[in-house]
Amino acid sequence: MQHQCLLLSPFASSSALFLSSLFLRHSLADVGTAAHYGPPFLPSACYGRDASQFPSNNFFGAVGEGLWDNGAACGRQYQVRCISAAVRRTCIPGQMIQIKIVDRAQSSVSRPSLAGTTLVLSSRAFQVIANASAPFINVEYQQV
Repeated sequence: MQHQCLLLSPFASSSALFLSSLFLRHSLADVGTAAHYGPPFLPSACYGRDASQFPSNNFFGAVGEGLWDNGAACGRQYQVRCISAAVRRTCIPGQMIQIKIVDRAQSSVSRPSLAGTTLVLSSRAFQVIANASAPFINVEYQQV
């Protein structure tokens, strides 16, 4: 039996490494659903009435029970992007946001557009990645 040896140039092997790192980075994300909510946001399950804990860009959200982790989710940051929705062209292509978790969806003062989702995004955050008229979207999210 004869074996063949494939030699890669340094450029080819570094390109392959780069491409595989991109693939691995994307494979670490989870898929779930996201709804949106508007004010009032206080008090929150994480910070009570302390509005200083909310990011100034208003990119924040609440987590569903699967991510709540008995309150450990408070302050976590997630990158979120819309991947699909019930209505075509709901997602805004190429947009990704980073949100800070400030509340628990189940107990938030303001009710989400749909109960039982993985994440509930502030209306400001939601409209950056999707059409604001959608009650919920399918998302890819990753803790950062």
